[in-house]
Amino acid sequence: MLAPVIREWHHRHPEVTITLRESTSAQELHGFVDADEADVVLMPSPVPDRFTATVVADEEIVLAAPTDHPIARQPVVSLQDLDGVGLVHFAPENGLSTWLDRSLTKAGVRPEPVMRTAVTVVAPQLAAAGLGVAVCPVSAISAGFPGAVRSFKPHWVRRLVAVTSSTLDPLAARFIANMRRHGVHVPRDVRTQLAGDNPTPAKARPTS
Repeated sequence: MLAPVIREWHHRHPEVTITLRESTSAQELHGFVDADEADVVLMPSPVPDRFTATVVADEEIVLAAPTDHPIARQPVVSLQDLDGVGLVHFAPENGLSTWLDRSLTKAGVRPEPVMRTAVTVVAPQLAAAGLGVAVCPVSAISAGFPGAVRSFKPHWVRRLVAVTSSTLDPLAARFIANMRRHGVHVPRDVRTQLAGDNPTPAKARPTS
C-alpha cells in the first residue's frame, strides 16, 4: 500500500520529505504518535481512543501452504482445518503472534507451531518451502509465490487504519486519502488462486 503512495508523493510533492519507520509492535507504533515522532501510522485496528483512526482498507487474511499439503487440495479452508496442523508462527515481538493466538483460541483450534519468525513476509515463504502452513495478511504474499494460497470461510479480514493524533494535519489528511485510493495491492496470480480459478500456484506474471 505504501510504496506506490510514496512514489507518487516523490513525483508530485518533491518539497515534502517522507521518512519511513517500521515496527511490528502495536505499543511501539502507538508511541510514535504519542511522542510526535510520526505524523501517520498505518496499522490494524483497533487502536486506543486517544487517537484519531481513519479506515484505509480491509485486508484479507489468508492461508499459505506447500503445494503438496493436503489442505492445498481444498478451494477454501476453515480455522478448524488448522487443528493439529504444523504452523509457521510469528515471534512474540510481532503483533500478529498475539492476535493469531487469540483468534485460534477463540475458535477452539490448536495447531502445532513448528517455528517462529519476526518478519511477516517470511512466514508464507517458510510455509511454501514445506515447513508447515502460515496464516498471514494477503499483503505478505508476493507475486510468483511458490506455494498455495487459500481464502478462509467465512471470509477473514482485518481493518487497516491510519492513526494520527487528535488533530489531523492537512498534509497528513491528503496522504491518508491517497492510501485509501490505492488500497491493498494483491498480485494477479495471488488473486487467481484466491478466486479458485487455479488450484496450484501460478508462475510469476506481471502485476496490475
